[in-house]
Order: sequence, then C-alpha cells, then structure tokens
Amino acid sequence: MIKCNFSALLGAKKLKVTDVMRDTGINRSTLTRLYHETTTRIDFETLETLCKYLECDIGDFLEIADEEG
Repeated sequence: MIKCNFSALLGAKKLKVTDVMRDTGINRSTLTRLYHETTTRIDFETLETLCKYLECDIGDFLEIADEEG
C-alpha cells in the first residue's frame, strides 16, 4: 500500500491546505484527497509541484507501507 505523507509534511511546516492551494494553484479537492489519503492517483506534475513547494523528495512525500496492523 502507498502511504501519502502530505498531512505530516504540512504539519511539520505549519501550513494549511489553503496555503498550498493559494501558492501552487493546485485544486483544493486534489489537495484534500491527498491530505486525507483518499486519493487513488496523482499526476506527475502535481507531485513535482508539491515536492518543490514542500522542499522534499518523492520518497518523503510517498512511501510503501506494510498493510499489517
């Protein structure tokens, strides 16, 4: 299972979804789905934009998590 760390990255930088939406132009519903980990896909351009904005690597943003637990 792929885990999205968007909410943790926002928390670490004390940012809100609204801040990211305003600064990047990415649709709020896209950001909200990433934040709540309900998205099933992400566009490469969106992923690149978010990684640059949050100053992180793709591996920081997405990770493969065990489905145990």
